[in-house]
Amino acid sequence: MPMSNQAGGPQPPVAISATGLRKSYGDKTVLDGIDLHIPAGSVFALLGPNGAGKTTAVKILSTLITPDGGQARIAGHDLTTDPQAVRAAIGVTGQFSAVDGLITGEENMLLMADLHHLPKREGRRVTTELLERFDLTAAAKKPAATYSGGMKRRLDIAMTLVGTPRVIFLDEPTTGLDPRSRHNMWQIIRHLVSDGVTVFLTTQYLEEADQLADRIAVLHNGHLAAEGTPEELKRIVPGGHVRLRFTDPTTYRTAATALPETTRDDDALTLQIPSNGTQRELRSLLDWLDAAGVEADELTLHTPDLDDVFFALTGGSDVPGQTQETVR
Repeated sequence: MPMSNQAGGPQPPVAISATGLRKSYGDKTVLDGIDLHIPAGSVFALLGPNGAGKTTAVKILSTLITPDGGQARIAGHDLTTDPQAVRAAIGVTGQFSAVDGLITGEENMLLMADLHHLPKREGRRVTTELLERFDLTAAAKKPAATYSGGMKRRLDIAMTLVGTPRVIFLDEPTTGLDPRSRHNMWQIIRHLVSDGVTVFLTTQYLEEADQLADRIAVLHNGHLAAEGTPEELKRIVPGGHVRLRFTDPTTYRTAATALPETTRDDDALTLQIPSNGTQRELRSLLDWLDAAGVEADELTLHTPDLDDVFFALTGGSDVPGQTQETVR
């Protein structure tokens, strides 16, 4: 029987589930028993400092390396007992492009179609459709070495889609791209998910995770230090507040005297009130303002961003293996 969400509807099936994944290299533990639960048709982002184990997690879940312990199922198939079925259901785009620069974009695509054992006619049809979808038709007959970084990345993902995977692992897919190419890649990822594909994304660009991910996990010292929606993660670190701005000094002084735990700026006529940004807290504040007959000219909600979360959870260090206190 399918599980139900709070609204009473069925939840999507689980695309990736893992329990107790462990991996060590010598005396260095990279993954120390991580658990994952990723619904189909969603974007999951794994964040962490350099050397935190993000790529190791991707390699394990995509059958490229074996874990030292733990269990995982990808698209309904057991990672250990049925790796071939897992490989048939997934696509992987690594940090470094798999594009062969000596042949054309079209030839790269046709080679991938051959590797998936597609009939010649089907391979050409899929190649034509994907090159058009990724705006590469005009460059299809040119050597891939002449492509820009963004074009190579688009070709890389197009090649990944030849086998129609339902789960795609993107390991830092926009590293080195200019802002325009990065935004184009975000649109591609959104379109994939709208087609029902599940995307497992690793990235060091916190804005990227914020823009794309339904859920985010922060990997640090081999553990998942925190996991949740972007908004949930932003609430776990202090610093959220509501800022009230006034133009009338009398109204400002009335509010400043009556409101508890308020940081005042008498020159700017602003008050800063600690808040986690929940609907309940905002409603309470607005009710108080109405009851007191106080009317602020401007109300602004400020919540910590993912940079704040990342630094709080990892100690602000990008040094692999450095020991720090983890905020859970």
